[in-house]
Amino acid sequence: MAPAWPWLLLWLGVLRALPAPPRIRLPLRGGAAPPSGLRQRRAPLDIEPDSTGSFVEMIDNLRGKSGQGYYVEMTVGSPPQKLNILVDTGSSNFAVGAAPHPFLRRYYQRQLSSTYHDLRKGVYVPYTQGKWEGELGTDLLCGTGFSPNETEAVASVGGSMIIGGIDRSLYVGDIWYTPIRKEWYYEVIIVKLEVNGQDLNMDCKEYNYDKSIVDSGTTNLRLPKKVFEAAVKSIKTASSTEKFPDGFWLGEQLVCWQVGTTPWHIFPVLSLYLMGEATNQSFRITILPQQYLRPVEDVATSQDDCYKFAISQSSTGTVMGAVIMEGFYVVFDRARKRIGFAVSACHVHDEFRTAAVDGPHLHSNMEDCGYNIPQTDESTLMTIAYVMAAICALFMLPLCLMVFQWRCFRCLRRDHDDFADDISLLK
Repeated sequence: MAPAWPWLLLWLGVLRALPAPPRIRLPLRGGAAPPSGLRQRRAPLDIEPDSTGSFVEMIDNLRGKSGQGYYVEMTVGSPPQKLNILVDTGSSNFAVGAAPHPFLRRYYQRQLSSTYHDLRKGVYVPYTQGKWEGELGTDLLCGTGFSPNETEAVASVGGSMIIGGIDRSLYVGDIWYTPIRKEWYYEVIIVKLEVNGQDLNMDCKEYNYDKSIVDSGTTNLRLPKKVFEAAVKSIKTASSTEKFPDGFWLGEQLVCWQVGTTPWHIFPVLSLYLMGEATNQSFRITILPQQYLRPVEDVATSQDDCYKFAISQSSTGTVMGAVIMEGFYVVFDRARKRIGFAVSACHVHDEFRTAAVDGPHLHSNMEDCGYNIPQTDESTLMTIAYVMAAICALFMLPLCLMVFQWRCFRCLRRDHDDFADDISLLK
């Protein structure tokens, strides 16, 4: 595990609230089964608490809402200032809002903290969606249920702030682990994607171009362009008993049904195959439509259940966001560089289908599925640089000789002219 670094206290820009997408009211077609409803689960847990920690207090400190994210309450500074910290596995920075804003009920006020130290350095962090910038500094940090020593241990996980421990009562079956490719963010390898058991038949590199990560700070399942188009086409085909406008599949429009009549059965299940720890083996996680159709409560009426399509296009690889993670018990094991998936004890399901994690499934050459940034040989670059310098020298040498010759000619002519003028005065 990497050593802890100073905490980043940053002035965060707050994203402007976007208008709610337009709604589409769809009637119930015959044969739809009443849904069992979406169930909210606890967020994933990571670090095993030691004998001095209170596991119950850590769990009770975790709050949030499905589709919007989860947070823990922590204190920053002296005297302590209480702040809600988003649990985000896709970030390597710890950042807090440090300026007033209409969207913030509380924000960090560094001038009120006697232990704040300004490092006099600006920070700019862009993401696949959005960005922020701020100022770097250090201060004391504490979380409910932790002693100061434990807080230092949690600090070493970076901005992810995943806390807690594995609790057998929160999942059923086995935990299947996939290796982490990158130490500082949770990059994994996706081997295959199926829609209702039908393989998309794509080169597995397409799923991981240019990377695949597990990110609790992202809401949707985000897929590279080619994969997104193929997946949406398959989902459209499978759910062709209902007609949905193109805006729905692009996340621009909502779809609504009467309360309790959402036809989950017409939507297919998705299956993601992740590289396993054993050679040439993967495991499969089954994703239900109750996960990738995200309920939008703010615009729903008492008579309607409204949903947004929570699969979107990405320009920077696959992102397994919160809508995927909420269907499972997820373990972020940084010490062993792996992520575990199991069926949650409060898993999403309906009368016919249930979320699942199963394996092993045999695959060959799974390492070839990972995208590797081309590495250029430095010795080759040096050779090219020397050759280019030699070519430039060959072209510059005649020019330098011409300039030198011209300057010499100018000097000789000037001396001759001066001598001629002197002779004329003697006449």
